[in-house]
Formats: sequence, structure tokens, C-alpha cells
Amino acid sequence: MRVLCLGDSNTYGFDPRAYFGGRYPEKDRWVNILAQKTGWEVQNAGENGLEIPHRAYDLCVYRQFVSNCLPLDRVVVMLGYNDLLQGAEVPEVLARMERFLEVLPVAREKILLVAPPPMRLGPWVTEERILAASRELNRQYRPLARRMGTAFADAGQWNIELTYDNVHFSEAGHRAFAEGICPVLLNMTL
Repeated sequence: MRVLCLGDSNTYGFDPRAYFGGRYPEKDRWVNILAQKTGWEVQNAGENGLEIPHRAYDLCVYRQFVSNCLPLDRVVVMLGYNDLLQGAEVPEVLARMERFLEVLPVAREKILLVAPPPMRLGPWVTEERILAASRELNRQYRPLARRMGTAFADAGQWNIELTYDNVHFSEAGHRAFAEGICPVLLNMTL
């Protein structure tokens, strides 16, 4: 099975303990753990700080990027929190995600929209309004996935351990994420 993972720093494997924004070793990133566990070809297209592509140029770039990766059996999309951290409100984030999902050149039933695990107050998130927005976004992703005809998973149900910053996955969090997402990907209807 060929899987493409589109996401932000938690897909990239960002290690917040690294002074200049390093990554966890490959063996500790959920994308690589998933590949090792299943034998699947899993491509990591995570980027630190990535917001949901929403400008016309960015949408074209991602459409072409995904086209270049075809054929694909699954596309995992876990984005949205950076949009909130940069000041976007939940309705805007939902509109961005809907538009992004619309331009992906794969059948909708091959797409898995993942609601990230909830953020908590810490060095990266200092405002309660952002926490409330992140909880609301997670609640709204399920009906969005249903409306768009994609699969949905709530990573908040997988007991993801976060690091001291309360945003990024720890090594144990990456392992828990890989364990949580594997059966979801296996059970998706093709």
C-alpha cells in the first residue's frame, strides 16, 4: 500500500528540544513507525509551521505535488492547528480545509482527515481562546469529513503524549499515533 502523509510539524517529526528545530530520529517518527510496522510505502510530506494551503498558488503546488506521487492508496491529512495559532478563526480553517480537500487529485474515499490531539496551555499556546478554538475545530472536522466523503479519525482518542510545549508529540506520542492510525487506514473502504 502507498500512503502519503500531509501535515505539519507533528507529521514532519519535529523535536522541540532541538535548539534549531531538529527532528526526531527516523525510527521515532510516526510515519516511519507506520511504515516499519506494516511494510507499506509511507511518504512523509510534513512541514514545520504548515498551515492548510489556501491561496491559489499553494493549492496548485499541492495538487501538482500529490499528482506526482500517484498512484496512492491513502492520503492522510492532519492540518489546522497552525492556522489557529496564526489567528484564523474556526470557520475560516474549515473553509480552507474544504477547499484543500477539493483540489486533492485522489478519490475522496482514499483521504483520511485526522483531527489532531488537543493542544494544552504551555509555551506555544498561552491563550484559552486558542484552546477553545482547537477543541471546536476537532468537533467540526468529523461532519466536514462526512460532507466531503472522506474518512475521519480523532487522534485525541489515541492517548498521544505531548512534550513540555503541549503541542508536539513526544517519541511515545509518535508511537501511540502510529498504533492509532494503522487500523483506521486498514479499515478504510477503497
